[in-house]
Amino acid sequence: MSLSSQLITLGQYLTGEFNNREQAMAEPVWYVHLRLWQRPINIFLEDSITLFAEQANIVNLDQPYRQRIMRLTQGAEGLQVQYYMPKDPSSLKGAGNNPALLNSLTSEQLDLLPSCILSITQETLAPNLYRFTASPPPETLCSFTYLGNSIQVALGFEVTHTTFLSYDKGIDSETGKATWGAVVGPYRYQKIRNL
Repeated sequence: MSLSSQLITLGQYLTGEFNNREQAMAEPVWYVHLRLWQRPINIFLEDSITLFAEQANIVNLDQPYRQRIMRLTQGAEGLQVQYYMPKDPSSLKGAGNNPALLNSLTSEQLDLLPSCILSITQETLAPNLYRFTASPPPETLCSFTYLGNSIQVALGFEVTHTTFLSYDKGIDSETGKATWGAVVGPYRYQKIRNL
């Protein structure tokens, strides 16, 4: 199956190494200075583009966290992102900066997160330049169990060829309030290199 040009462009925009240095310097009370890696991986190649994502605090680059898999597909409903979680996240720790750790990763080593799916809309900014916006279905939260705990996350992002805005935030299941992440607004990353 051939991939659409839209899907290929989305994959290119999302792939890279990013940081939010300017935002963290301007608003250090609200935003930690982070490095984010989003690398293509050779899983689900028949009908999608799949990325491994990981982030780290700039002062602890050797302690990355939040490993996740993003599968970009195009179906009858348009572009979508389906999230997966590694069954053993610690085995992939550092793969953002050390892609050799991803070479033996297989789909059997991933858990599908059925409620963690986003729909993508595309806006043309200029000839051959786009903004992709990813949002969940209305009234939907990404929820899963991790280390015996029930986790709820509100997902979303915007991406252009140079910027990545993350709206991801953890939600307290009892209060419905955001507890981490983009609590006061999106994390605003700049692409610092292609991967």
